[in-house]
Amino acid sequence: MDAYSSSNQILMHENDKAKTSFIIERGTYCYKAMPFGLKNARATCQRLVNKIFKEQIDKTMKVYVDDMLVKATKHADHIKNLTEAFCLLRQYRMKLNPSKCTFGVSSG
Repeated sequence: MDAYSSSNQILMHENDKAKTSFIIERGTYCYKAMPFGLKNARATCQRLVNKIFKEQIDKTMKVYVDDMLVKATKHADHIKNLTEAFCLLRQYRMKLNPSKCTFGVSSG
């Protein structure tokens, strides 16, 4: 599964929003969510998915920044593992990019 630019889904801490401010002709703006161009955006994103899926990583999942792999040896277990992953994604309001998601792939 592939998340929509995960770093863009990480909300900025209220105290940090002013640090991302920029000025254009129409006024001063700041980011509400982490812009991908920030130096530590990928590392922050990796820490986020590691925290969200800490119980599943290396047991039923592999995660790398915004790419997630849910695995199982039996079909019934795979459905259970996917359900678990989707519940966590929903709980943390992470969005997936359906055009980059693939399901039912066998290993090998």
